[in-house]
Amino acid sequence: MSYVPNSKSLTYSYLISMPLLLVYEVLILITQPDPSMAVRLSTDIWIKSIFSLTGQNTIFITLIVAIVMGFIVFYRERHRSFYIKPVYFLWMILESLLYAFMLAMLISGFVTWLFAFVSDSGHLSTSFQQFTLSLGSGLYEELVFRVMLVGGLLWLFKQLRIQGTTRHTYAVIIGALLFSAVHYIGPLGDVFSITSFTFRFLFGIALNLVFIYRGFGIAAWTHSLYNLMLLLIWS
Repeated sequence: MSYVPNSKSLTYSYLISMPLLLVYEVLILITQPDPSMAVRLSTDIWIKSIFSLTGQNTIFITLIVAIVMGFIVFYRERHRSFYIKPVYFLWMILESLLYAFMLAMLISGFVTWLFAFVSDSGHLSTSFQQFTLSLGSGLYEELVFRVMLVGGLLWLFKQLRIQGTTRHTYAVIIGALLFSAVHYIGPLGDVFSITSFTFRFLFGIALNLVFIYRGFGIAAWTHSLYNLMLLLIWS
């Protein structure tokens, strides 16, 4: 099998996303050693709050869940006739970097032209913390908004017998709308503006398309590399 179908597989997506998980969790512990004062991603907090119901250390539960998911992925694809080629992981990162650059140029450029929009890099105390959260957001936000949300919508529309292109179109647009809207919900939500909503909506559409046609792994790395690219521009 060639690079494209292999890199879209669950196996490759799982393996290439694991470094994002491990590096993010390690850097959170290094940059924010006091758990009660830790600044984490909202999607990370949602997942960890569920894990906390077990009464166990949430990092430990996260690793256990990641390992279990690995066994599930490998079991589901045990009959696929492909080998793990390390060079494919490099190609996947380079492909993700290309998509991240295109998103930065096209979407950010379009919204800047349309609204004279200037991005806000946030108010984190150190660039190391910004680096950590930028890296982790690719994994956790893609897991929640692409795998769970868009994947769930695709499954739902399939059960409703909505066909092919229409099913994908509905999932992409609805998923992007919810992805954008959720940033303004709750006490820690942003103040709503049509500019930022439009930017996040278009960004969500792009990542939904990457997820559907190129898989979770490349979508996660595209998101993380995009955030890191903007962090370098802002700093």
